[in-house]
Amino acid sequence: MKSSLFSTLLSIVAVTARSVPSFLARDSVSPSLSASASLSTSSSSACTGNTASSRDQWCSYDINTDYTTVVPDTGVTREYWFDLEQATVAPDGRSRFALAINGSIPGPTIEADWGDTVVVHVNNNLPSSVKNGTSIHFHGIRQYHTNPSDGVVSITQCPTAPNTTITYKWRATQYGSTWYHSHIGLQAWQGVFGGIKINGPASANYDEDKGFIFLNDWDINTVDELFDSAQTDGPPELDTALINGMNVFGSDGAVNQTGARWNTSFTEGESYRFRLVNAACDTHFKVMIDNHTMTVIANDLVPIEPYNTSVLDIAMGQRYDIIVHADKASIAKNFWLRAIPQEACSENQNTNNIRGIVYYGTSPSTPTTKPYSYTDSCQDEAMSDLVPIINPYTLTSNPFYNESEPVSLGTNEKSYFRWKLNSTSMHVTWEDPTLLEIYRNHTSFTNTSGVVQLPRADEWAFIVIETTLSVPHPIHLHGHDFVVLSQGSGTYTAGNITTNNPPRRDTAMLPANGHLVIGFVTDNPGAWLMHCHIGWHTEEGFAMQFIERYDEIRDLIDYDSFHSNCQNWDKYQSGKEFAIEDDSGV
Repeated sequence: MKSSLFSTLLSIVAVTARSVPSFLARDSVSPSLSASASLSTSSSSACTGNTASSRDQWCSYDINTDYTTVVPDTGVTREYWFDLEQATVAPDGRSRFALAINGSIPGPTIEADWGDTVVVHVNNNLPSSVKNGTSIHFHGIRQYHTNPSDGVVSITQCPTAPNTTITYKWRATQYGSTWYHSHIGLQAWQGVFGGIKINGPASANYDEDKGFIFLNDWDINTVDELFDSAQTDGPPELDTALINGMNVFGSDGAVNQTGARWNTSFTEGESYRFRLVNAACDTHFKVMIDNHTMTVIANDLVPIEPYNTSVLDIAMGQRYDIIVHADKASIAKNFWLRAIPQEACSENQNTNNIRGIVYYGTSPSTPTTKPYSYTDSCQDEAMSDLVPIINPYTLTSNPFYNESEPVSLGTNEKSYFRWKLNSTSMHVTWEDPTLLEIYRNHTSFTNTSGVVQLPRADEWAFIVIETTLSVPHPIHLHGHDFVVLSQGSGTYTAGNITTNNPPRRDTAMLPANGHLVIGFVTDNPGAWLMHCHIGWHTEEGFAMQFIERYDEIRDLIDYDSFHSNCQNWDKYQSGKEFAIEDDSGV
């Protein structure tokens, strides 16, 4: 059903994004990408960064620079080469099959400066004897006028076949912390993911950047092996979870405990920045460091007014940048860092033993510290805490698109669970991506593609997502930061929205038996996916797509490289039974 118009509505200026390469980076200087009309670029030499006492600065820019309209023109290209390979790993001491990038899980960090251009070459070296197409999606990167590099099979590309290479190119118009991952099937949770660090200003000072803390759920069986049971019996209970690809399996003190814990050292009086990423398939975590306070300075790729918390909620696909002050050496020398799966929505056999160690001194030992108290729940941080530094909004009263998208659950002809959004369980095809249809000037799409057309430029789109089921969902939108206008239990009441600098992010929780109202402006031509970031649910059709400014998309497509990638896929999968698509297609 269509909801009535909001009583007061917002108008937004687009937000841009930036990222950074890590090891195996080959830096070169090249002309910067030409600026779009709605973005002004200023010429300057590459920024040398900031200091521990001036984190809010970034050369001639600072934390108050409106990055939605200003992006540094660095003239620098950061170039990466990723080799996707099959691997045998034992992150908790138990050996199993996985996939890795350049031999590691997580894969190499992409690091860049705000304003750089990033080029990533992905070589698919997976065996050609099984279903092994791939892609890389740069989660949260706006891909401003670079939609073909969004890396979503069946939407922006065909799968990249084994023994072939694809190249992605985009501009880092945002800054902060995010991640990349495969966007075909459940491949991301086989190990195909890594961090993206985009250097820029910060809203609070700190002494040292400690980098990423990745949180992943994990099982001795692969997600592909578990998918059949997920489709018939619901999400399976997983064995454990990992912190930066490490953890133990079994109780402390048990002779049969395997694996090792991630750890990091503190120096009394120093302060440390961490970049938290929930890269789990189906686990909502609460994060804490015993006895320590976390200062949160960014959510997703949006710098926010700093606030303090002892327990942090982080849903699948979300990121938070935190600062921790090392001021507890007088209490103990070793402290637990805890990532606690929330049983309200996540089933895990190792709930109380997903822990790392923060230590003062020369080496870690087993902590005896106690956790903070918390309420088991699967929700976002309070909207009132997530206050963006930049507030580029003006009021409007006329959204072009204002629709309710109810969430429901049913089964298909095989009695497999299928989720519906926009009254549709998505099923799109690898060999016929949306951008190919647009390039061919086709304007009609299948009923199962979940397409909503947004033809007009710089207009608001409002989405009311509601569920009467007792299952919460992290909702992720590609190509945009959205404003969170309303979020809570029960049915949305028209007009009940937050208009005073609401939170802005790219992944937000739809509460169980509740509603989530988001808004974004049609400032970025392309085919953009919106979906639940629970891996099982995306596979089971919980997705829709927005075709934004159709008439401008064709000019963004490099048809020769696009067509070549699809031809390689057609040749690879032709006549192979294992290439039959049995899921949503994304």
